[in-house]
Amino acid sequence: MNDAELFVRINAFARATGWLHPLMTGWASYGVIAFAGLLLLGWWQARRRADPSAMAAAVWAPLATLLAVAINQPIVHLIAEPRPYSALPGILVLAHQSNDPSCPSDHAVMAGAAAAALYLVDRRLGAVAAVAAALLAFSRVYIAAHYPTDVLVGLGLGIAVTVAGWVLVRGILTHAVVRLTTTRWRRFVTATPQPDSGRDV
Repeated sequence: MNDAELFVRINAFARATGWLHPLMTGWASYGVIAFAGLLLLGWWQARRRADPSAMAAAVWAPLATLLAVAINQPIVHLIAEPRPYSALPGILVLAHQSNDPSCPSDHAVMAGAAAAALYLVDRRLGAVAAVAAALLAFSRVYIAAHYPTDVLVGLGLGIAVTVAGWVLVRGILTHAVVRLTTTRWRRFVTATPQPDSGRDV
């Protein structure tokens, strides 16, 4: 089964599940807000742990997400694949139509990058983010904004940027977090109180 055939099957599923339309269109459009909340939760969890590496990953998470989306922009315009609703007549379209190219999906790139980064912060939070990313990717196909390959490539690109970048910046960010714990910015990277080195024994 090729990409277009799989898309048509998912589109037929969308036609048969009208009750799902509000949920899918809402998640496809506003799931990005949920990921912002997950990134904030990742920072909050890392702050409560005495683990500079976890906080470094929490700092890297939004940076990796933004970097992945930025890297995706020239790739999208280089591939220049038309959206399904521009190429396939007679399909159900629930997406707000745009002239932007289709592959890779920006939403999927964002979700893949964020989920991978959150997994570095906390595995359980990363698992929740991975499910959210998969649902977001599927919803983008469901509303006819993308082909299945568009979102799969997007997820893969987001994950790759996050993991490759983490290998490069982990040491630098971890060192920076450790340094910040000795400054007035300490409260942003750890919830543990600063030792009172001047207390008399």
